[in-house]
Amino acid sequence: MPDHPRSTSPNDAPVSTVAVEERLFSLVLALVSTEIGLTKSEILGAVQGYRQKFVPGGDNSSLERQFERDKDDIRELGVPLETIESPTEPGNNQALRYRISKGDYDLPADIAFTPDETTLLNLAAMVWREGSLSGESRRALLKLRSLGTESSTRLIGYAPRIRTRDAAFGPLTDALDRAVLVRFSYLKPGEQNARERTVAPTAVVQHQGRWYLQAFDQHADASRTFLLSRIVGPVVVTRTSSPRAASATVGDDALAELDEIWRAQVAQVSVRPGTDADSRLTQRRGSIRHADGSIALHYTDLALMADELSAFGPEVVVMSPPVLMSAVRDRLSNIVASHPDEPDAA
Repeated sequence: MPDHPRSTSPNDAPVSTVAVEERLFSLVLALVSTEIGLTKSEILGAVQGYRQKFVPGGDNSSLERQFERDKDDIRELGVPLETIESPTEPGNNQALRYRISKGDYDLPADIAFTPDETTLLNLAAMVWREGSLSGESRRALLKLRSLGTESSTRLIGYAPRIRTRDAAFGPLTDALDRAVLVRFSYLKPGEQNARERTVAPTAVVQHQGRWYLQAFDQHADASRTFLLSRIVGPVVVTRTSSPRAASATVGDDALAELDEIWRAQVAQVSVRPGTDADSRLTQRRGSIRHADGSIALHYTDLALMADELSAFGPEVVVMSPPVLMSAVRDRLSNIVASHPDEPDAA
């Protein structure tokens, strides 16, 4: 069997593929380590996951689009990524600097740990240090220091906030490589029982911090998009050849379709000022705060949006659309019904 083609750098050296979560971690690591921020060019030329494909003075448009998507994903995870305009070059997007304020990313001042908890956290940090600041990450930090940034062991502990892949990711990408059918049980929102699907995978993409499968459903005889987190149980990779071939354009088409859905669906919410909801929701991609203090939020999946908003409790009130209002109300009612013996808060 012939080897898969590998990407090459301008000097024809092989370029290894960097996992998405590793690239996001490296980006967070770099932006936390600087007080003055980094320009897009500095990030693309120094940070693990970008620098392998960066062409100094060349066409890096696809890499810049990847960076824009990564910024959105990081903000979706609740990381306060800031954009700083150059005082000497206002309006110049190439002169913008990006950073993550450590003060905004620290634990709240009212959270404290017992000595035993602190010991366990220190042990966890020691283990994480060996994994997160070894190899490529250490070399990236050395290069960042050459740009005038400062880093320290205080960076340890930030990476666990990055969402890892769903369990179905590995088997699905394996099926893509082998061009075979897969079977899995899929639980749609509002349904009590999962249904088995047999599909031909055509692309696995990340959108707004979540993984999706684009595939051709053999039973429905149509293309479908599946959220990986709704796949219940193991993915069975069959030996049956897939009648649908995967391609790079299929992944782009899947992302374009998800983006179109995201743009079309907008929620209007009222948020209590100064709360965690206020901080997080205003950082979401495309969020708009109106003059009356309400916030417009784009979303791709109604059930996921309802889960997120209901988790904020009284900090958020959904104003529209009605279907989202109803979904959030149902979730809050279920929470109340599941705690019948608890006294009301004073």
